[in-house]
Formats: sequence, structure tokens, C-alpha cells
Amino acid sequence: MKDYKKYFIIPAPPEELFIALTNPATIQLWTGEPAVMSLEPGSEFSLWEDSIVGRNLEFEIGKKIVQQWYFGEEEETPSIVTIKLHSHAQGTSVELRHTNIPDEAYEEIVEGWNDVYFASLLDFYGE
Repeated sequence: MKDYKKYFIIPAPPEELFIALTNPATIQLWTGEPAVMSLEPGSEFSLWEDSIVGRNLEFEIGKKIVQQWYFGEEEETPSIVTIKLHSHAQGTSVELRHTNIPDEAYEEIVEGWNDVYFASLLDFYGE
């Protein structure tokens, strides 16, 4: 199991970015795919036609999202994604921390975070 941590600057205020990450209609705008998402802790979510699935664990409106991501069989140690949003002169500084990524999925997950997930957000906000 491996961990990944990275910071991104997104040219949008934290409150707006939080909505983009948690509102199914807004998620569809930047991903191009229908999304299943709820702010209800314990609810399951699905992005990019089930490419990303898991359970929502915790929300701090405008500031933090904590999710468990699924990787096939039930893992002994859950893979946890924590996204923290901080005000920044250029919009929002996003702190991404993804723990307990299965070794065989690590490269693909890191590439997905950089080249798909956050690249799509940057495109959406006109970077």
C-alpha cells in the first residue's frame, strides 16, 4: 500500500470548488459524465461511469471532503481520500491526500489524479 499527497491551485473560490466536487449536476459539467454524489456521510458515490466509486465519510462545507475509495475486493485497510480546500491568492489551494492505495493501482491512480481529475477541474475553470 502506498500514499499520495499533492497540492493543486484551482482558480475558483473554495466554496465554489466545494460545490463542483460535491454537487452531481456540477460534477457532470466538468467530468462530462453523470455522477452519483450526496453530502450525506455514509452515502456511496460514483464518478466517470463507475471508474471511481466509494463511500462519503465526512464533509466540512467549503473546506473538506473525506471519502473511502473502493478497489475491487474489500480491503483490510480502507483507501481514504482527504481533500482540503484553502483560500489562495489565485483561488483555492487544494491539499489532496490519498492513503492506502494498492501497489498495483498506484501509478494509474496518481496519473488519474493529475491528468484526469484535477486536469478536468483546471480546464473547467479556464486554466
